[in-house]
Amino acid sequence: MTSSPSLPTVAPGRTRVGWIGTGVMGRWMCGHLMNAGYAATVYNRTQSKARELIDRGATLATNPREVAEASDVIFTIVGFPSDVRQVILGSDGVLAGAKPGAIVVDMTTSEPELAREIHRVAAARGVHAIDAPVSGGDLGAREARLSIMVGGDPEPVAAVQPLFQIMGKTIVHQGPPGAGQHTKMVNQILIAGNMVGVCEALLYGYKAGLDLTTVLQSVSGGAAGSWSLSNLAPRILKGDMTPGFYVEHFIKDMGIALAEARRMKLALPGLALVEQLYQALAAQGHARDGTQALTHALARLSGFEWKAVVTTTQGQS
Repeated sequence: MTSSPSLPTVAPGRTRVGWIGTGVMGRWMCGHLMNAGYAATVYNRTQSKARELIDRGATLATNPREVAEASDVIFTIVGFPSDVRQVILGSDGVLAGAKPGAIVVDMTTSEPELAREIHRVAAARGVHAIDAPVSGGDLGAREARLSIMVGGDPEPVAAVQPLFQIMGKTIVHQGPPGAGQHTKMVNQILIAGNMVGVCEALLYGYKAGLDLTTVLQSVSGGAAGSWSLSNLAPRILKGDMTPGFYVEHFIKDMGIALAEARRMKLALPGLALVEQLYQALAAQGHARDGTQALTHALARLSGFEWKAVVTTTQGQS
């Protein structure tokens, strides 16, 4: 077996970074690397979403292959596994242009088996591949407080640590290729159940005639506290369904987790229920809203429409 080419030494002014996917989270993450002194070549299917980074000095590529040709470390954070396959394994994808020794880091929440496939194909070309999905939403990306769950070989994982540390606060190497994606599935299963609890609790408080702002003051710091309660419940009260994470992407994640569970002969009835509730939400026109929009689907089950709650709510029968 041929030994792998040497890894790049990661340092500002020396390492060239490629970034594919400049959406809700990616634009912030790439921006942090640029702020730290890393030159960036970027690509996004909708070029306007990369405009802010280009205006700050990033170079725009016409396809993922060009990004790879100009970069030592290439990051991808796109929507669906099919997008990952296209931008990394496609004829104009990252691996078509990556030089031996380059590191490809997929930060999309995707399929564990696809992560392992990318690792195998990359290794055959002398390229290192890591799966490193993240949690923390738009706020975590903007404030560089992401949790990064990493799968891959130890050497390239260690090499890109300086870059991970610029984007996140919790960086854990979970194991071999695919382990990062499996860990993200654990994360999404936890969030799925929690989101139902957050939305149902707010609906209960609303029907009981409580001031939900003061209710949150009481419950957020106790045993019921969670990231979703602290960060998304205030948005729900304002009627703000802006996506920190798209409903359609969450449905994709739950589908991956359920498929993996079936493969492992594992029953996850709670997750299956939540997935169906989110499918209903998407069917009601909320696929491009944030996950907190689940409030709408649950309210409709009880025969009313959720409205913004700014101060005190009135109980309704």
